[in-house]
Amino acid sequence: MENTMSGPNEGDVSPSQLIDARISEFSDWRGETLARIRKLIRRADPEVIEEVKWRGVPVWSHAGMICTGEVYKNAVKTTFAKGASLDDPSGLFNSSLKGNTRRAIDFHEGEEIDEEAFIALVRAAVALNMSARTSARSQKKPKST
Repeated sequence: MENTMSGPNEGDVSPSQLIDARISEFSDWRGETLARIRKLIRRADPEVIEEVKWRGVPVWSHAGMICTGEVYKNAVKTTFAKGASLDDPSGLFNSSLKGNTRRAIDFHEGEEIDEEAFIALVRAAVALNMSARTSARSQKKPKST
């Protein structure tokens, strides 16, 4: 689900266009890595919603936040909002491992991305978000009259 640009004002720029601009800010491996991660997220979940928060950080959501894409000098970090609750059989998570909620993957220059494992992780995050939403709905008690 993508917004379209409706005018020349900055406020009219869609989140997807802002992410495009963010990627183009980095003409090195970091821009390429962020673009590749984005492509994999979109492949894993064609219904993903793109947002930009926290001074330009790309955020991908579906029934809740899936992950972010942050760019640093030596890494592109993908932080999964509920990563601690996800199975990671391929061992992709390599950062933020001690927290109770989030987990992250730091991608460094020259590293290969295990695309199938990453896609599986994104799909697991979406499934977790969807199950949490379904569970929350089923726990609501009907109002008495």
